[in-house]
Amino acid sequence: MTAKFEVGNVYTGKVTGLQAYGAFVALDEETQGLVHISEVTHGFVKDINEHLAIGDEVQVKVLSVDEEKGKISLSIRATQVAPERRENKPRKQKAAQAEEATTPQGFNTLKDKLEEWIEQSNRKDLIKK
Repeated sequence: MTAKFEVGNVYTGKVTGLQAYGAFVALDEETQGLVHISEVTHGFVKDINEHLAIGDEVQVKVLSVDEEKGKISLSIRATQVAPERRENKPRKQKAAQAEEATTPQGFNTLKDKLEEWIEQSNRKDLIKK
């Protein structure tokens, strides 16, 4: 069954069925595999019908072959070039720098705070009557 389909190889297949969890792709007349919804494209896929339709020809990479169960896991995403990620680091760095300027570094230990609270409790000008 799967002797001719090796893990890591890329094949052309045809979408034969769509489910909420993925797409079934026929690799030949007797063999089909499943492209899980997370392997359809880069990024989040809410509805697989927005990306694939029955009869579409797609390039798929074989991720795994389970001879005992007769299952082949496929990926369309693995055949595509990953999009460049936008970096938001400059914005986050500016916010972190502004925060550093207004807040002291480090944490007060409980011992230091306790001493401060005891001292404040002994001050007569802070005691409400």
